[in-house]
Amino acid sequence: MTKAELISQIAKASNLSKADAERCLNSFIDIAKKTLKKEGKLALAGFGSFSVVKRKARKGRNPQTGEEIKIKASKTVRFRPGKALKESI
Repeated sequence: MTKAELISQIAKASNLSKADAERCLNSFIDIAKKTLKKEGKLALAGFGSFSVVKRKARKGRNPQTGEEIKIKASKTVRFRPGKALKESI
């Protein structure tokens, strides 16, 4: 499902215009980004939780040349589905 399809589904399910549904979704995304940056975690009961995870620096390999390269340490977002979501799938 694309973002546009999700907006259409939200608008239909909640009797909102597509513009209002898009503003709601964009607001949620912005708030989620800020929360993850500030607190490092975001939990939605019944759905799941997002958390920021630090990845260590490591060695990798360029698949085209086989040359060994250094991959810098980085942060990524991990999603862990909640029990209700797992059971519904």
